Amino acid sequence: MKNKSDYIVPIGCEGLHVIQTGNWRKRRPVLLPDKCTLCGRCLMYCPVNSIIKTDEGRIVITYDYCKGCGICANECRSSAIHMIPEEEGK
Repeated sequence: MKNKSDYIVPIGCEGLHVIQTGNWRKRRPVLLPDKCTLCGRCLMYCPVNSIIKTDEGRIVITYDYCKGCGICANECRSSAIHMIPEEEGK
């Protein structure tokens, strides 16, 4: 059974191929909630929609699709997101 954390990418006549993009990550973004202003810039700039705003209004990073590109940390004006090596995040 496939997880919702899998991308499905067409590859031609063979059909569909499943790619777990979260497995590519070498660095992990970590959100510091006390610094977060809930502006949503990280959410807007994330190329794979790994950052969501919950119904309660909190920002949450979901790591299933996150490739560790660091765009969210770069765009965060309040420095609420830090990139750490993947080994530290587990």
